[in-house]
Amino acid sequence: MTAEKVAIGTVLLLVISNLFGFIYSYVVLNTSFFKSYRIQQQEYKPGLFKSRMPLFLFNFITLLAFSGFGAYFLFDFLDTSSFVWYVVAGQVLIAFLVDDLFFYFYHRYLHQNKFLLKHIHSIHHRATKPFPLEYLYAHPLEWMMGTIGVALGFGLILSFMEINLYAFWIFGLLRNLHEIHIHSDLKLPGISNFPGLSKTEHHDIHHSKLNGNYASTFLIWDTLLKTSFKKKQA
Repeated sequence: MTAEKVAIGTVLLLVISNLFGFIYSYVVLNTSFFKSYRIQQQEYKPGLFKSRMPLFLFNFITLLAFSGFGAYFLFDFLDTSSFVWYVVAGQVLIAFLVDDLFFYFYHRYLHQNKFLLKHIHSIHHRATKPFPLEYLYAHPLEWMMGTIGVALGFGLILSFMEINLYAFWIFGLLRNLHEIHIHSDLKLPGISNFPGLSKTEHHDIHHSKLNGNYASTFLIWDTLLKTSFKKKQA
């Protein structure tokens, strides 16, 4: 495995997951296929997807470059030769826990700081009823700063062992798909019932209330820090 192949593989995973997000968004916005699973019943505004597209594309292209170059320069710190399931699973879990803990406090601060809320985070909150690709509808500085949590998670792993390439890829893919799904406004059977994981409704309430439910992946941070909301205000 070469650094170039690692970078290409990382970019391909992003392309595939966001292609899924694009198709998922199209179905949610333009068909009634998922209508019975909607959390918020009001209809989406006509032309919403098209109006969001310039920022989607800018963030997506920037994210591809950011991730591809990052994976290339990370190559010397990667174990690309082995797949030991418990090592991969452990590293993925550590990365998620650290990333989500950072995201909780970062996201909460974006709401508490009036300047950042008005000039940065309010862009993402134009979506009071989100659809899947709106995880990319954000100020570029917001999601770039959000990647600090990923760096901290893998930095912690690197302090005692090499980062497993497959853990790096699996984490990136699962994180992306999770972000796409929690912005879907859909409460799907099965996928919404994993204990301890953030549900779509958890993040959907955050978009409708503009506060609380700050974590992205796990419910524990909002529960422990008493920022969890379970019902939308009328």
